[in-house]
Amino acid sequence: MGATGTGKTKLSIELATRFHAEIINSDKMQVYRGLDITTNKVPLHERRGVTHHLLGEVDEEEGELNPSEFRQLAGSIITDIASRRKLPLVAGGSNSFIHALVVDRFNPDANVFDGSHSVSSELRYNCCFLWVDVSFMVLSEYLSKRVDDMLDSGMLEELVEFYDPEASYDSAASRTGLRKAIGVPEFDRYFNKYPPGSLRGTDPLRLHAYDEAVREIKGNTCQLAKTQIGKILRLRGAGWDLRRLDATEAFMTVMMTSDDSGTRWSEIWERQVVEPSVKIVKRFLEE
Repeated sequence: MGATGTGKTKLSIELATRFHAEIINSDKMQVYRGLDITTNKVPLHERRGVTHHLLGEVDEEEGELNPSEFRQLAGSIITDIASRRKLPLVAGGSNSFIHALVVDRFNPDANVFDGSHSVSSELRYNCCFLWVDVSFMVLSEYLSKRVDDMLDSGMLEELVEFYDPEASYDSAASRTGLRKAIGVPEFDRYFNKYPPGSLRGTDPLRLHAYDEAVREIKGNTCQLAKTQIGKILRLRGAGWDLRRLDATEAFMTVMMTSDDSGTRWSEIWERQVVEPSVKIVKRFLEE
């Protein structure tokens, strides 16, 4: 568990290779097929041969996947993985999906994150929760850099292909599935003013509109991280035994531009996140 951009995917793959595990994605946007860069899906070549479930498998045209459906789908996958004597490893930032999956009695009509209903500590699985945390100030800076990296990797071109003028709505309530993904509404508004395929040139108004879209994406990504942290704290406050792993130092190293920053990042990540996680999981499995 953890906010967006904190390294949950990386850690899950590293743990899966050590514990004969298969990974179940619990990110609301990554369950859908398409927009791999925009939703930051881990590429096949970085999965290290680990089997992933519910990652880009749902067709958004069949309707939005809700928490109840996720509970049923992921629950069936967990049963299958366990029947093959492998470890089910759930990874993703959508805490409402995780909550729906693991609580013993799930009420789809109760929002436990807005304070109107209490969070149950009675779970239907024996769970080991790992919470990867990064200081919000450091994480915000990193998320801003990550948006720039995603744009450099082809995010804009991906959004151009996904753009549909007739399906672009400003109302959040009218958006479903991938149309809720951060990056889609921000660039939809940009494309509505400056349709894809039109000459870019050096129109200052167009450049300003593009920069504004990028700023909105960065701001909305940071707001998402803040919301996710709030939900995690609510679960922890309700008695969920979340084991916090502080990855702040590793991410501070990522932001440095020195020649050895990559090597230092790996060393710190291994020492402060991976090794403690392995010990926690080992202890959990031996109990």
